[in-house]
Amino acid sequence: MADGLFNEEDDDEAPEVLYEHFRFTADPNQSLLRVDKFLIDRMTHTSRNRIQLAADAGYVRVDGVPVKNNYRVKPGDVVTIVMARPRHAFEVIAEDIPLNIVYEDEDLLVVNKPAGLVVHPGHGNYTGTLVNALAYYLRNLPNYDPNDPRLGLVHRIDKDTSGLLVVAKNIDAKAHLSRQFFEKTTQRCYQTLVWGIPKADEGHIEGNIGRDLRDRLRMAVYPPGSEEGKWAATNYRVTERLGYVSLLTCQLETGRTHQIRAHMSHIGHPVFNDARYGGERILKGRPTGSYRQFVQEAFDTCPRQALHAETLGFVHPTTGKELFFTAPLPDDMQGLINKWRTYCANNT
Repeated sequence: MADGLFNEEDDDEAPEVLYEHFRFTADPNQSLLRVDKFLIDRMTHTSRNRIQLAADAGYVRVDGVPVKNNYRVKPGDVVTIVMARPRHAFEVIAEDIPLNIVYEDEDLLVVNKPAGLVVHPGHGNYTGTLVNALAYYLRNLPNYDPNDPRLGLVHRIDKDTSGLLVVAKNIDAKAHLSRQFFEKTTQRCYQTLVWGIPKADEGHIEGNIGRDLRDRLRMAVYPPGSEEGKWAATNYRVTERLGYVSLLTCQLETGRTHQIRAHMSHIGHPVFNDARYGGERILKGRPTGSYRQFVQEAFDTCPRQALHAETLGFVHPTTGKELFFTAPLPDDMQGLINKWRTYCANNT
């Protein structure tokens, strides 16, 4: 039995749905036993360390409730392991899709993903994804199985967000990197263009993020401590004010689905051209004919949410060396920013 244990970060764009992969029911005569020991006795093709990593990430549950490694299993307990993808839901097909690889060694590689590329198969996108591209690129690596969740993507970003992702080539690298994301020791900064001008040069947004009860395709922000959603925090800094929009650098303290997009919309500054959160409409500025035409041209210049995962830093899982990568703004976002700069220069 393949164990499939890994810690997948609740990345800014990662799905919240979890799927059951393993289920064990404790016997009526079960003596009190730590849950990690209970599972290692029943899962012969995994290690206690990986079970502990799964528990740290909230993937080990008893009667549906996440438990820590020191939880003692008692008679009748139902112990399950859940993950962020269905078990054997599909076979990943290798496809020759170009990749922009900014770094690679024996343990990992870092990819600069273009906007428009879906990261993982599913939800109607079973081919043409980054995972399919990785399956082809790593097809000659003997131990790389694209269908094994213990390998590959450590975190995710949304289809229409561009920028950096780290990929693990082996099980140990995946476990080590995933722990860094879970413990929030990685460094991740995004560049985004948002509607409006924040009052302060720097800001901190804190609020639980969970599915919108009225629209399951959106995330909503709930008060800290709420029973809805998970705690999330975003720091932002205004790097440039451009008339009716602002260029921000956002640093994640947590990684939740649509975190930056939901948080910025929550404070009244939706990401420019973000159709899911209302940023595809004119939200600032006097709607004259010429201004409406300019904004439409700006939408056409960057026909997706203006969000880019610019920097990524982590500790190498084997060498212990700190690595840090930067991906320059893609042409569509750079063109959008230049367009607003020109507009401001001509209208001030």
